[in-house]
Amino acid sequence: MKLLKSFRSIWGRGGALADKIGLQDALPGSSLVPDASHVNVDGALQVSTVWACVDRRASTVASLPCFVYRQMPNGEKVLARTERLYQLLHDSPNNRMTPFEFWRALMMNHDLRGNGYARIDRDNNGEALALWPMPADQVEQKILQDGTVVYEYTLGANVAVLAAENVLHLKNLGNGTIGLRKLEFMRPTLDEAAKAQTDASKIFGAGGKPTGVLMVDKVLNDAQRAAVRRNFEGLGEGNVNRLHVLEANMKYQQVTMSPAEQQLLETRRYGVEELCRWFDVPPVLVHHANVTAWGSGIAEIREGWYIFSLAPLMVSLAQAIRRCVLTSRQRAALTVEFSLDALLRASPKDRAEIYAKHVQNGIQSRSEVRQLEGLPPRPEADVLTAQSNLVPLSMLGRVRPASGGNGDNIAQ
Repeated sequence: MKLLKSFRSIWGRGGALADKIGLQDALPGSSLVPDASHVNVDGALQVSTVWACVDRRASTVASLPCFVYRQMPNGEKVLARTERLYQLLHDSPNNRMTPFEFWRALMMNHDLRGNGYARIDRDNNGEALALWPMPADQVEQKILQDGTVVYEYTLGANVAVLAAENVLHLKNLGNGTIGLRKLEFMRPTLDEAAKAQTDASKIFGAGGKPTGVLMVDKVLNDAQRAAVRRNFEGLGEGNVNRLHVLEANMKYQQVTMSPAEQQLLETRRYGVEELCRWFDVPPVLVHHANVTAWGSGIAEIREGWYIFSLAPLMVSLAQAIRRCVLTSRQRAALTVEFSLDALLRASPKDRAEIYAKHVQNGIQSRSEVRQLEGLPPRPEADVLTAQSNLVPLSMLGRVRPASGGNGDNIAQ
């Protein structure tokens, strides 16, 4: 029993979720399908569904603007446009990348490798000056004996050891210290998709024509059999166009294959849905028409994807920025948020109905609505209004039209 306990203490418990000192790898401790082949990042991205899912998620997140707000004493949030942190997160993370390019690179590593890393350059006061994404395969996270976390970044023959406060670390599902390496856990699914794609390529590489059986009415010796095979091997190849003459009662029987078997439709369709499940992307968003089509329930699918997938992801990203990038002084005065308004933007008809209700109930002024629609402000529209049928009974008879003539203002 003591030997068993000692063995467990050495190898740890909980597999990839176990806490341990030293290198954090987050690899599966066992394989569900032992003979599944290893598919690395380059191989996985050659599967169209993987590319589409990663690109859809990364591009969507990268398209959402990151805003920095200053917290006012009365609870109001004001855009901190003059803060250097605002310029860093919203306009220019470094001198080589746009914000879209930076966040997309970070998300790509997050989705494929379970962890997105960025090196933080700081000034003498500790404030962030630049963010540089680091490929997850070139970063190793280690926990020292005293509990300190360090990151080793390998670039060519050089290895840089970075303290935790100089690394932005976005973690996927994991034990809280490191995200699980997704490609390693989805290896059986990727192996199946890769093999189906390979089989389809082989079939169509031969023109989609299956082999056949050449029948003769006598027994052939080895030399005759080889000669017949050499002379008539083109019968089973789809890329040879010539007339074959069969002699001596020879008959050719083609081995038939159904369209579904030939194109591997069912296997590959199922593979698309499986890969979409791994990346938490609705199949229709990667142009898989097996569930629904554009315009048929797409608004509900988009809303569900936002609620259950993107919104939690953006909370995780904003909290990671706040913990890793901001200094303690900045955390006391500033907050970071990603705007999801563009993702949830309704149709012109729906927006008009929402704006009308907001204006009629004093939630927004007409100038604010014009700003949201990209129109220039108007001085006469910068006033909150309310419908007269919503005034208190004590105000009845004291309502007069405003100078603008809209008739829905309450006399002061």
